[in-house]
Amino acid sequence: MTSFSPGSSSERALPTATYRIQLQPEFPFAAAEAAVPRLAALGVSHLHLSPVLEAVPGSTHGYDVTDPGRVRGELGGEDGLRALAATARAHGLGLVLDLVPNHMAASPRHNRALREVLREGPESPYARWFDIDWAAGDGRMLLPVLPARLSEVRDRLRVADGVLVLDGQEFPLRPGTEDLPLDELLDAQWYRLAWWRLARTELNYRRFFTISDLIGVRVEDPEVFAATHAKVLELVADGVVDGLRIDHPDGLADPEGYLERLAEATGGRCWTVVEKILTGTEPLPASWPVAGTTGYDALRYVDGLFTDPVGADELGDVYREFAGRAGDRGGYWAATARRAAYKVVTHELASETAALTRLAGRICAADPALRDHAPWALHTAIRELLVRVPVYRAYRTGGEHVLTPEAARGAKAAFAVPEEATAVDVVRDLALGVHGDGPEHRAFRARFAQTSSALRAKSVEDTAFYRYTPLLSANEVGGDPGRPAVTPDEFHAFCARLARDWPGTGTVLTTHDTKRSADVRAGIAVLSQCPQRWAELLEEVAGVPAPDPHLAWTAWQTAFGFGTPDPARLGPAVLKSVREAGLHTSWTEPDPAYERAVTEFVAAGPGRIPLRTASETAFALEPHIRAQVLGAALVQLTMPGVPELYQNTEREYRALVDPDNRAPYAPGPDDDKTALVRAALGLRRTHPECFGPAGHYTALPATGPTAPHCLAFTRADRVLTAVTRLSLRLAEAGGWQDTALALPDGRWLDVLDGVREFSGGAQTPVKLAELFESRPVALLART
Repeated sequence: MTSFSPGSSSERALPTATYRIQLQPEFPFAAAEAAVPRLAALGVSHLHLSPVLEAVPGSTHGYDVTDPGRVRGELGGEDGLRALAATARAHGLGLVLDLVPNHMAASPRHNRALREVLREGPESPYARWFDIDWAAGDGRMLLPVLPARLSEVRDRLRVADGVLVLDGQEFPLRPGTEDLPLDELLDAQWYRLAWWRLARTELNYRRFFTISDLIGVRVEDPEVFAATHAKVLELVADGVVDGLRIDHPDGLADPEGYLERLAEATGGRCWTVVEKILTGTEPLPASWPVAGTTGYDALRYVDGLFTDPVGADELGDVYREFAGRAGDRGGYWAATARRAAYKVVTHELASETAALTRLAGRICAADPALRDHAPWALHTAIRELLVRVPVYRAYRTGGEHVLTPEAARGAKAAFAVPEEATAVDVVRDLALGVHGDGPEHRAFRARFAQTSSALRAKSVEDTAFYRYTPLLSANEVGGDPGRPAVTPDEFHAFCARLARDWPGTGTVLTTHDTKRSADVRAGIAVLSQCPQRWAELLEEVAGVPAPDPHLAWTAWQTAFGFGTPDPARLGPAVLKSVREAGLHTSWTEPDPAYERAVTEFVAAGPGRIPLRTASETAFALEPHIRAQVLGAALVQLTMPGVPELYQNTEREYRALVDPDNRAPYAPGPDDDKTALVRAALGLRRTHPECFGPAGHYTALPATGPTAPHCLAFTRADRVLTAVTRLSLRLAEAGGWQDTALALPDGRWLDVLDGVREFSGGAQTPVKLAELFESRPVALLART
């Protein structure tokens, strides 16, 4: 189940901990190189770099790759990357790269491969790089890049230096068409310039989610894989790169096939993890040749551990009473997610469902056993099955557990005529690979799965998470807002599975994609322990009028977690939340008056009033917020897996959704969190055997009246972690009282202060009041 086995040559590449750095023109390789000594002293073993291949000029994230064969010049080029690797090696560090196999920038000006396709059409050697349905566009590729209808910008189009130019955009011309009159020239191209709004319904190329500026890449084609991975594989072979993070594998036609080819190409020399979002108890496919995921599954379990289930339910009741019908109708998670799925599949993904309908129609027309299914029936069946996929997508095997008979029965209920509902069976069988194995059959199965993952991401992460907001800390990738809490037993079972099956998997608390950093979420999660106090806080600030109560709840809770009034940072995050929710305004259909009201509200309220110190009630929560921050950090750093620190999170780090969380790395003052991080990473570095594949995980139960408030475990019986959970509820229950924890036999040193020692043994359990006398967490090492 893991690509690393004890004793293998690849075991040397298994990180003990990684540190994610966001590279950008403002923070290039040279800046990262200057930070190496400080990061090495922190105790990590590898630097995890955001995408390093050539991207759109000025890109602050690098996911809009333009040339996978070159290291990005704006970051310092290949020489700069190799210099960074050399400096890192000199300080005992390796490099992990963020690899983007699924998509490239759909910019003809910067993407040479796409430019050649637009110039030469389907006969171009680069045409196989992209999923383009030429037949759907009258033999042309739709380019939805115009700011208005063609008739409105036609007079601004001109030919210069052999290319078609419009407001800084450049489009190649089909050979021999340069001197044609403009209308004839436009009709003669292999592409059709169109208003950007047509992408929703008319697009005929596969894109990344709903972003038409990113075009999908067909890495399932061996020649395309070779061409797009040559540079990265060279860097691996040269020892510059030790690990790979695979971005969005669910967007690929065959994730397992891709990962198998990648493992073969790297010769098993790379620690490889995938950005796979697991839903609920969904397992990572055991056949994938990777070390595990990037860690969103671990994030959900750690966050859930510090969420009170009873209070979370009460908070949901308070939210529904407060927000009323201003939020999503009904105010319950499952219904909200289903409505969001219908919205996205019928609106934002209309082009994708249309492409699937065309594919299904061609397959049915060519098969006598499948004929006479109307296009509308196939389209309805596709839509109804897609919204019932309970996870991101199905894979080579196990699809019947994703597209279940129950899902099919639910899909059929959308048909008024039972005879028409048989289209559901046809579509389900096509998606499961039952009807044939021809090229179009394989294409349908792949595109259905790819569309399923896009639907899940857009409807859950980018819509429903902003419509249903009782406890914002639960609204994170891979999370379950309907059941945000995780019991200690569930957490221990999860860790035992990781230790057994995926000991080299990644774990995270904050990433470049988290909507709120771990420290912000910790502040919000404390509210699950005091829902009525939160209601009282909202009453205190009720004098600041908001555009609607749902927005008020979301903005004030965001501000509470953030901790400091800052309209310059809170304002954009709140505005993004209302656009993503799509209840009153959106990215593509903005309501200027509503958005202006949102901005004015944030400036007058959440961006001005220091909510966490506005009253004695709120101020009293600060120690409990700190207990959440330190507890989550220590658990993540010592649980099974390879922990990743996002840049700057070794100390207090409060950040909101991107782009707020993608500011360049900047060293800051150390705090008590930094001391904890250094201590934990120091143990991982000096005793890697305790945390690697051989470092077994053992849960330690406390005994006494408040035992559920302690979570404790050992690694290889030599390192012990103990943390306080739900400390506000603990205080309300009278504190630790006689609750105790029996340590394993031996003498145990408090690593966080380097002085205190404790004796193990069942006969002399340690009182938790003593163990947690100085801080709400404890990290012990057997002496």
